[in-house]
Amino acid sequence: MRRRMSAVLALAGLALTWMVTAAPADAGTGFGTAAPGAVTADDGAYVAAQQWLDTRTLDLTVHSPAMAADEHVRLLVPPDWNSRPNEPWPVLYLLHGCCDSYVSWTRSTDVEQLTGTTDVLVVMPEAGADGFYSDWWNEGAGGSPQWETFHLTELRQILERGFRASPRRAVAGLSMGGYGAMKYAETGLFRAAASFSGVLDPLSNPGGVLASLYPNALWGEPVAQRPIWVANDPTDHVDRLHGVKLFVAAGDGRPGRYDDPSRPADAVEAEVHAESVNFVDALRQAHVPVTTDFYGPGTHAWPYWQQDLHQAFPMLMRAIGARNAVGLS
Repeated sequence: MRRRMSAVLALAGLALTWMVTAAPADAGTGFGTAAPGAVTADDGAYVAAQQWLDTRTLDLTVHSPAMAADEHVRLLVPPDWNSRPNEPWPVLYLLHGCCDSYVSWTRSTDVEQLTGTTDVLVVMPEAGADGFYSDWWNEGAGGSPQWETFHLTELRQILERGFRASPRRAVAGLSMGGYGAMKYAETGLFRAAASFSGVLDPLSNPGGVLASLYPNALWGEPVAQRPIWVANDPTDHVDRLHGVKLFVAAGDGRPGRYDDPSRPADAVEAEVHAESVNFVDALRQAHVPVTTDFYGPGTHAWPYWQQDLHQAFPMLMRAIGARNAVGLS
């Protein structure tokens, strides 16, 4: 009897594990995702675990050779995910800012509601508290962290091979993530990109935000390793953005509509505003169209980034051909 009970408990434990990681069909979102380990990227990266948090939110744990670690990714699947189990979906990457994580967009905005009637697969990857969407120089040694390789090669291949992601991609991000959005858009992998308070011209102020985050591990020293800084500065490569739909927004650091009017000016937002203006000026000199919202008073804060996301969202969806979910239009 004791052996039988142990066997029952073991089977129950296996069933519970399967429910958490694989999400059966009756959980509402079990169709069309690869089982952990079932698909790999070219370098062997794979999904080590997955957990459904609700009917649309799926958290992945990806074993990444580029990172020499397991990294997290949050997905918001389209509302029609179950009813069209063989459909490839247009993709929106949302990139988080400094000192935050992959959970920030669902924690601090209404992105789940915003996308609730649109057939788009939203991808929110971990990028480290200060990873800056780059493969780090590491004093010339290279190696991990390699955030760009993780996002644009490993994760992209896994999503396309196991999670029905199509090659119709857009990217948006805030602060550090705004930098990542424009840097990644210059690879040719994205049809549209949006930056909210983005660090878009880091070489114009190497003693600013970046100096407070790194010694020289990211791109090296700004003078001695200037070619590396240039290679990683979006403003120096705006000619690569012809044909990409673009949106850039930033406040000027003064207290705005969502702030206590007595608060001091925000030096970080003032800096990224100046860098965003530099980036837009370079775009226009290169005859690359861009939509901007330099809205004046506004600080480096989530209410403004949610406002920016809502403003950019229709353009991003048009660029990738995302449509209203069937029956929800």
